[in-house]
Amino acid sequence: MEHIIYQLEEDLAILTLNRPEVANGFHIPMCEEILEALILAEEDPAVHFVLINANGKVFSVGGDLVEMKRAVDEDDIPSLTKIAELVNTISYKIKQISKPVLMEVGGAVAGAAANMAVAADFCIATDKAKFIQAFVGVGLAPDAGGIHLLSRSIGVTRAAQLAMTGEALTAEKALEWGLVYRVSEADKLEKTREQLLKKLRRGSSNSYAAIKKLVWESQFKDWQDYATLELNLQESLAKTEDFKEGVRAHSERRRPKFTGK
Repeated sequence: MEHIIYQLEEDLAILTLNRPEVANGFHIPMCEEILEALILAEEDPAVHFVLINANGKVFSVGGDLVEMKRAVDEDDIPSLTKIAELVNTISYKIKQISKPVLMEVGGAVAGAAANMAVAADFCIATDKAKFIQAFVGVGLAPDAGGIHLLSRSIGVTRAAQLAMTGEALTAEKALEWGLVYRVSEADKLEKTREQLLKKLRRGSSNSYAAIKKLVWESQFKDWQDYATLELNLQESLAKTEDFKEGVRAHSERRRPKFTGK
């Protein structure tokens, strides 16, 4: 794999985002590798737990804005639609996999990455982490199952407010709202993770699989209908002048001037 690192440590599969030069922005190849790694972890009987983390100071800015700029300049809407489809599938897989999925985040956790963090069973954040629904800044709506996940985690009103304002949620506030399991200093992140794994290793993998199935059936079994709507809306938004303006404004480091077109 070129864009992530996949490794095994005893019963733990570790998926590390490895594009720090672009703040671990998602593009098609990296998304495909994440899905491949999740399937490997799911099918490996030696793996009982999955950890997703990242190299670099930023966990992920979400979509790769350099790639978005290229797609806008070349009118390559299909590639943008493909990324939206893939990030939704990643969140779907995180929720469906029968093994507990942990995520370690620090710095910016934006866009699709913020929603994947909600999809994880346990998110451990550094005290410098900030969760940002960045979509409105470029004229898009949340992807990666965002509203579906957030509304069930923090309530419909808070989810809509975060999506509409794009305001950053601090690690402490995310902990208070129940999006984060633990907050720690950056140099104590590994210790915090090991304490959680020690606790989880006392339990039965059968129980964890059953709990995840019950969560899915009680809250997320309509995911595919939601995913279809999310993808259709993202495709429509990607064709608007507002989206093109949002991407160009970000590239030019200025505020976008949206017109509703």
